Amino acid sequence: MALKDVVGHERPIGMLRHALRAGRLSTSYIFAGESGIGKKLAALNFAKLLNCLAGEEDACDECPSCRKINSGVHMDVLVVEPETAEIKVDQVRDANSTLYLKPHEGRMKVVIVDDAEAMNEEAANAFLKTIEEPPPQSMIILVSANPEGLPATVLSRCMRVNFRPLTPAETETVLKRHGTGGEALVRLSMGRPGIALKGDLLEERAGFLAQLKEMQRPGSKSLWKDRDEMAAWFDFCMALMRDVVVHKLTGGTEALINKDIEQEIRQISGKAKAETLIERFDMLKRLRQNLRFNLNKAITWNYAGTILRGALVLGRQ
Repeated sequence: MALKDVVGHERPIGMLRHALRAGRLSTSYIFAGESGIGKKLAALNFAKLLNCLAGEEDACDECPSCRKINSGVHMDVLVVEPETAEIKVDQVRDANSTLYLKPHEGRMKVVIVDDAEAMNEEAANAFLKTIEEPPPQSMIILVSANPEGLPATVLSRCMRVNFRPLTPAETETVLKRHGTGGEALVRLSMGRPGIALKGDLLEERAGFLAQLKEMQRPGSKSLWKDRDEMAAWFDFCMALMRDVVVHKLTGGTEALINKDIEQEIRQISGKAKAETLIERFDMLKRLRQNLRFNLNKAITWNYAGTILRGALVLGRQ
């Protein structure tokens, strides 16, 4: 795969190509956008182009350099990811050591930090000096779905490149490449095919609906296993609430994300006005944004249930 094969994102990729042709590449970038839309894929293929031994406008995907990046064994291209819930300072120190070495088999040292907002404070500070005084022939690409979670000192020193969710047609193209697809999955992906490819979204939604039913039971306890499951629950819930509002305002189903369960949408709509639902949606959104602070699962579960009561008729699936 090369940059030309990355589905969508013509504008950000075009910006990167133009900067390369003009000799105006930044030494540090933030690839910003929602999870699952292809930011990391674009970063890897940009690193391939920068180090390709044959291509000029794009990576050839066949030379030794391209093949090694594809296999994750290129000595000049390093991908840093959270080991558990965060990226730790030792990982950043290792990345800094890589950047300060001369390129071994390519033209440029490239470090890609996926889920960069997961860097703890010590790790982010360790990167800051390298970003401020980058070694020659080096580039740092921070990939983040929540760039505002990064320190302002890091944000201000990186060139931001914004990536947007894919269109339904583009999402379908990506899913078909991986042997899956269909209208229900495309709608539920909401332009984030990578989310759909990580697991069974339809099955996960069924689990969410079961949890939603349990939440109405007096004294119910949190069924979330970890922060990732909490985040997924909030995403499903906000999509559901959005659909309820759309149905109340239009009476139609064509614009629903969860169109394949339109009967359930009608059943849980309740008597709440659209204004009330929008207010509760905003409350859930703020709560979702605060998950990065490791909120207590039991307290969050109870608070989310309080927000939803009176807005949705829970448990009538």
